[in-house]
Amino acid sequence: MPAARMSRAVIIAVGSELLTPSRIDTNSLFVTQRLNELGIRVRYKAVVGDHRDDLADALKLALSRADLVVTSGGLGPTDDDITRETVAAVFGLPLDEDEGVVASIRARFSARGLPMPAINRRQALVPRGAAALANAKGTAPGLWIERSGAACVALPGPPRELRAMLEVVARERIAPLSSGHGIFRRVIRVTGRTESHVDEAAHPVYSRWRSGPVPIETSILASLGQIELHLAARGATEDAAVGALDQATSELAGVLGRDLVSSDGSQLEAVVGGMLRERAARVAVAESCTGGLVASRLTDVAGSSAYVQAGWVVYSNEAKAALLGVDAASIAAHGAVSEPVARAMATGARERGGVEYGIAVTGIAGPGGGSADKPVGTVYVALAGPEGLQRVRRLSLPGEREQVKFQASQAALDLLRRALLR
Repeated sequence: MPAARMSRAVIIAVGSELLTPSRIDTNSLFVTQRLNELGIRVRYKAVVGDHRDDLADALKLALSRADLVVTSGGLGPTDDDITRETVAAVFGLPLDEDEGVVASIRARFSARGLPMPAINRRQALVPRGAAALANAKGTAPGLWIERSGAACVALPGPPRELRAMLEVVARERIAPLSSGHGIFRRVIRVTGRTESHVDEAAHPVYSRWRSGPVPIETSILASLGQIELHLAARGATEDAAVGALDQATSELAGVLGRDLVSSDGSQLEAVVGGMLRERAARVAVAESCTGGLVASRLTDVAGSSAYVQAGWVVYSNEAKAALLGVDAASIAAHGAVSEPVARAMATGARERGGVEYGIAVTGIAGPGGGSADKPVGTVYVALAGPEGLQRVRRLSLPGEREQVKFQASQAALDLLRRALLR
């Protein structure tokens, strides 16, 4: 049994397919969350192909750095499933066939009216002294090995098998050896400020938290159209950690003001949807360069039919005039990408949709179509609301076509969010 309480973990995903563009490791996200709840911090993650030497090197390094190593994948019956043999070699243990596991695998095949292939006996090989972990959803048992102050748990790769097995091993084997001080997280989303401006405002607040009764660590991540603050608190109880995070969030809200989108990780479209629902208000959307992305994001939220009324993708000048009533003379005089046209599109969406709010986007997403006066990335977002409320913003957005489109949708939704704050 490990001599010390578990506090550090390494996750190793096994499988050459995870080193190609067609597959990504998603298991480690679930494993990390579950370990954090037990107070175990993940030091790093690794992805290793189906090569014994590479996996052996990764395991040896992980065992020297952590109290717990979690592997996923490589427990199947074929020759490229190398985890059990490599784990046994690293721990210096021979493999013995477990008749109980053989019987379990045979029963699974029998339940489907099939004989068990001989190749599946490989899955019954267990390093001597290790515990075979029952797999209720597949043929591959997991493995649990403890030695010299460290433990290794090998789990199958299919997510439905791994998740069910991890819940059991976390409760029965990992939790009793953990500190019991869970790590709880909060994601705060911010718009309207750069990463450096967010840090400038927030640093005096969060720098105090590291030495508090419940320490809180903070990291800042910049993404398209928004900044994220990630808070992590380690508390003796969940209530203590959540209480500290609530207080920290309240302090940040005080310095971030209207630029704070959410303090619970909610995406902008969900926040806007919630505000519309609370006000019993509806929205209609007119889009050119975003091609329906704003409407798509709004309707990604369950229940959005309560507040999303209609949407128009009006790419051509003729469509802007025919469907939204934009004056053709205004388009000719100012161009389709202009403040007057964006304003008219928002007004047309509001009036023709019969709603409280109309939002519009028109711009140049690129890579072509720009000019010296209106380069690629020039976007106008507009809002028309009740009592003559109107807002228009001109943006100069960086990036490739998809990045410009997403940032434009973000700006349009944020324009509506700020209006709803009134």
